[in-house]
Amino acid sequence: MKASLSSLSLAALSILSGCASALPVLDEHSEFEATLHAPYRATDPGRPDARTFTLAFDYPNAQQPQLVDWQLELIAPNGLVVRRWQGQTALAGQAVSVQVPWSDLDAGKLAAGVYQVRLRAGSRDAGSTAPSADVHEQSWQIEVGPAQTPATPRFAPLPVGRTLGAAPAPGALPYTVYLGNLHSQTNHSDGGAPLDSCKGAQEPLKAPYGPDAAFAYAHKHGLDILVTSEHNHMYDGSAGTSKEVDPSVPGALYRKGLDAAASYNAAHPDFLALYGMEWGVIDKGGHINIFNSDQLLGWEKNGKGELLADVLTPRSDYPALYTLMRERGWIGQFNHPSTSGQFAVAGQALGYTADGDEAMALCEVVNSTAFSVNDKEGETRRSNFEAACNKRLEAGFHVAFSTNQDNHCANWGTAYGNRTGVLIPNGVALGRDSFIDALKARRVFATMDKGSQLVLSANGRLMGERFSNSGPLTLVANFASTAGKQVAAVAIMEGVPGRGGVVTQLSSEATTTFTPAPGAHFYYAKVTQADGNVLWSAPVWVMQEP
Repeated sequence: MKASLSSLSLAALSILSGCASALPVLDEHSEFEATLHAPYRATDPGRPDARTFTLAFDYPNAQQPQLVDWQLELIAPNGLVVRRWQGQTALAGQAVSVQVPWSDLDAGKLAAGVYQVRLRAGSRDAGSTAPSADVHEQSWQIEVGPAQTPATPRFAPLPVGRTLGAAPAPGALPYTVYLGNLHSQTNHSDGGAPLDSCKGAQEPLKAPYGPDAAFAYAHKHGLDILVTSEHNHMYDGSAGTSKEVDPSVPGALYRKGLDAAASYNAAHPDFLALYGMEWGVIDKGGHINIFNSDQLLGWEKNGKGELLADVLTPRSDYPALYTLMRERGWIGQFNHPSTSGQFAVAGQALGYTADGDEAMALCEVVNSTAFSVNDKEGETRRSNFEAACNKRLEAGFHVAFSTNQDNHCANWGTAYGNRTGVLIPNGVALGRDSFIDALKARRVFATMDKGSQLVLSANGRLMGERFSNSGPLTLVANFASTAGKQVAAVAIMEGVPGRGGVVTQLSSEATTTFTPAPGAHFYYAKVTQADGNVLWSAPVWVMQEP
């Protein structure tokens, strides 16, 4: 690594400060990956504010050695960059990590508060002098100065799926929380590898573990819900297109997966096994999970021109997919979204359609790395997609936040302690129908800590709702932890659907009363725990009357 501030060219910095398009990829996972681990609080009491940031870089299946141009910035609450580190790191054959220490020499020089640490990293061929063309950006909050403990209202935690025998706490909302991982793969596509040999995406349909093993594993390890979402174009056994496959084979395999989920559910009513698909491609596209389709969608054809799917859906035609999903009642999730270059409508990235707004219910805000072999919930490589999800909200999509693991190895749900919390009315059985109803209502929160909950209310209405309001609006971020975790920061975020602008922080108070400007707004709550784990509520959408 070269630590000189001049190590990045002006051209590279220009690219890093703007949007970038994805490089062509060989398969679904041959792309540059960059993650940032930023400890929320200093770990050494004798060195105020000092900590070490860890940058992790990988490029599975890269055709030649890469050079990573990276830049790390510390951003004050007022938006000013107060510290900057940058350098170059060689990347060839396997993942690498870079330690960036922040010394205690800054102690007392910066005003106390919640700061942002932002990573921008781009990858280019090692022998090239051209600027990086595949740029990733993510950011995390950290605390500078004395520990903060904002007040939060008393909130009775909702019962969790595995504790149904316990009565709801007095005054609790009439819902049960079911904790799930809504994005994973098995050997029905490019997942399902044993932990001791899982080095990346598997050859489609060749790894040993399928949906049956995944459901049993997740159930055993305490999850309430697991979705196995297989790449829709790999049912022919190829990451490309197999010209020799019988057209009946892909659909038959998809139905086998549906049957596996149904059989597991029949035998285990305390668990929801869901089998679906991850539709689309990364290159000139973007991945979408479809949770409740009983038919395989696709665009590939064999050598005889026969469709290798049940229903034809043209590749990368998101408007057509949205329309089909709305017609069929299918519900989707934007997977590991990018801030640019994906989900195009009429040539415009992140384009909005009314059909898409109806069909797309979730947006992944955090993922642990897809190829983690950690099975003790200790993975530190995590990607943050809040900025990308905010762009979808600003485009007009009514999406709630989810956090999943995209497991390709045989550690479904155990790479990290993150979960998507789904609220289902008390007395209603956990099943595919009640799950889909909850998603349609956006009764969902995303948590990096499976023992914590966050529910936003607005004038007594529950997160996910859309309503008109006259006069003051009171937003309440209701936080609960079953493990005694403490809140370090609260943020109430505000945006305008359809504006295409920037989501901003409205308040740092858990209870906030104000009168919105006339017109449409959305609001969501974000809570950071003292251990650095973050929770996101679903938004509420408010039409403020004049």
